[in-house]
Amino acid sequence: MTTTQRPVAEGLFTWPVISGTAPRLIGSECTHCGLVSFPAAPDCVRCASTESERRLLADRGTLWTYTTQNFRPPSPPYDGPESFTPYAVGYVELPGELLVEARLTEPDPHKLRIGQPMRLTLVPYTVQDDGTEVVTFAFAPEEQNAAEEETP
Repeated sequence: MTTTQRPVAEGLFTWPVISGTAPRLIGSECTHCGLVSFPAAPDCVRCASTESERRLLADRGTLWTYTTQNFRPPSPPYDGPESFTPYAVGYVELPGELLVEARLTEPDPHKLRIGQPMRLTLVPYTVQDDGTEVVTFAFAPEEQNAAEEETP
């Protein structure tokens, strides 16, 4: 049985992800002052220019800080599954670009550390009534990704 998937929102990350390629966040860069933004923005918050170019952001970075989300966020705006599992969120610094706030795939704070190498990945967010799986972006510790790739 094939599962239909869709992104949580259009324009946040490359979609569909082609086999053998890593997903990338889609940001923008102001053509006047060079400020990089995520999500992509038509206007610059630094210089108010209305000229920007789409830019694919780095798929690797370092964990700048993190915390855990131990309770279901208020709904709305949260529209995830009713059954809630605690997760970690953090800021990942993409070198030379910006800090990105994102969900982390490792929920155990004892397995996370500031400065830890992280890699962008896509994870399930929820399943719609018609069975469509909605995916979102997250960052995973590099060590975790390496271990997953070695598993047959």
